[in-house]
Amino acid sequence: MAKAVFQSFDEKADPAHGASRVAALRAELVRRGLDGFVIPRTDEHQNEYVAPAYERLAWLTGFTGSWGLAIVLTKEAAIFVDGRYTVQVREQVDVAVFAPQHLIDAPPEGWLEKRLKPGQKLGYDPNLHTHDGVKRLERACTAAGATLVPTDANLVDAIWTERPAPPIEPVTLHPLEYAGEPASAKLDRVRARLAELGDAALVITDPHAMAWTFNIRGGDVSHTPLPLGYAIVPREGRPSLYLEACKLSNEVRSTLEDMADVRDPGQLDRSLQSLGAAKLKVRFDAATASRRLVAVVEKAGGTPDVGVCPVALLKAVKNGAEIEGSRAAHRRDGAAMANFLAWFAREAPRGGQTEISAVEALEGFRRDTGALADVSFPSISGAGPNSAIPHYRVTERSNRPIEPGIFLIDSGGQYRDGTTDITRTMAVGEPTAEMRDRFTRVLQGHIAIATAVFPKGTSGAQLDSFARRPLWEAGLDFDHGTGHGIGSYLSVHEGPQRLSKLGTTPLEPGMMLSNEPGYYKGGAFGIRIENLILVEPRDIPGAEREMYGFETLSFTPIDLALVEPSLLTDAELDWLNAYHAKVRAIIGPMVGGDTAVWLDQATRPISR
Repeated sequence: MAKAVFQSFDEKADPAHGASRVAALRAELVRRGLDGFVIPRTDEHQNEYVAPAYERLAWLTGFTGSWGLAIVLTKEAAIFVDGRYTVQVREQVDVAVFAPQHLIDAPPEGWLEKRLKPGQKLGYDPNLHTHDGVKRLERACTAAGATLVPTDANLVDAIWTERPAPPIEPVTLHPLEYAGEPASAKLDRVRARLAELGDAALVITDPHAMAWTFNIRGGDVSHTPLPLGYAIVPREGRPSLYLEACKLSNEVRSTLEDMADVRDPGQLDRSLQSLGAAKLKVRFDAATASRRLVAVVEKAGGTPDVGVCPVALLKAVKNGAEIEGSRAAHRRDGAAMANFLAWFAREAPRGGQTEISAVEALEGFRRDTGALADVSFPSISGAGPNSAIPHYRVTERSNRPIEPGIFLIDSGGQYRDGTTDITRTMAVGEPTAEMRDRFTRVLQGHIAIATAVFPKGTSGAQLDSFARRPLWEAGLDFDHGTGHGIGSYLSVHEGPQRLSKLGTTPLEPGMMLSNEPGYYKGGAFGIRIENLILVEPRDIPGAEREMYGFETLSFTPIDLALVEPSLLTDAELDWLNAYHAKVRAIIGPMVGGDTAVWLDQATRPISR
């Protein structure tokens, strides 16, 4: 079996170093006259995935989750995580050094208010905190009589003697056949939005927004084809791009210089100072702009306008080429998934397979397409009780054998024409009645989203409960959102659109999201069924309002062994059979041999 190329299973967490590294950090606090320091799990762009050079939280604490924050004071320390990581954090962190805290139940600000003393100084790296994030910390410090102090360098960097070098991967051009719109047209739309907002310029701090606007991609971040850098788009005049020169080939530089001034990132502050000195109103992205950059414009005399980045909504609504590219990517990915599931159905009952071998097999089938650029995130491959951990990451140490029960795999591929994300839950051996009941309720929620029809202006928050009702009726629920946005050969998690209690952005045709309700019985098994969906107009005779619905983009069989037909309504049963007929029609011609035989059986019509 081929080994995984795009992900590793090394155990990166090592809680054994926690005590010595915190002791070194506390010595640095004393040297700088500080009483504490805040360490977020992010880089200066607030990326979900960060390069090794910016994994400061993991290096200090051992925690490797995608979101977290630590606070180290002179006498105690804490690490804050959300509900996804409450189990993981205790496995990876020395809890005698860092007290795990739930982000919602015990937010960092409240924790600080209770522990800081009057006159104390709390340090933070202004490159790693947003404008609003700093305001929250300032309020906490003020309430305690303490002071929040920006540092001129990151204190973790000062003690991290073997810190990896920052990434300098090549920037590539994203072809028009995939982008669907030239960068010049995108810049015109951004300028039009700036005029509506009354802003003189936009500072692009989100690399996803920069990549989309200028039709470029890169490799500075794992699993997401991002170049790290910045851009400034004035309402009038040429934009500026701030990229390391060593990342640019002659061809790429020439293409970019046709539409923008290409500058060294070290010149960004000078450009921001010029905007401020001209007394201009400058737009910053509230989600990704660091406090330090906002302060440069403010100090120079400008007016920072911190809010939603205009590019975010433009990027979220996919054009025709991006939609067709996603459809092609999902057909290709669906064939790889069919090959994998046929392999799994054959090999899992024989024994000898593990969570890691399943990941390696699936990546191999995706690589066999000849089009895989990367996986879109490290595959979540959970057997038995590990399937009940929504964001589980398998390592050599945690790797479980695949045995009778439940197996869940959440994975995706990065293809030049689209990004995929799909979850399937399979039974190994005969599932219990409880497993079938829970799986079918999750399926009913999935179908409710897939078949939803809703008026223009509806947000994801209004639809989120559709996926939960079948579980609620049995006194059950799940603790994550029902769906997130998807990029086009960009991030597998894209905003602002989402199916979630927090999803307030109205859904528009062209937006792509995931549809992934789940159920998790801690220590036993977990279930999730995920397809990607596309918002599209719905023509309803006699409708008095503009109506929308979803097109399902993913084509992969749903395990019928876990379905309890008696729980399904006639409409739900019809949806499942129609979906499987479409999977068979689209994927069938793309596979052969044992997979074709398996696919016919896996997509057979069922009845009560």
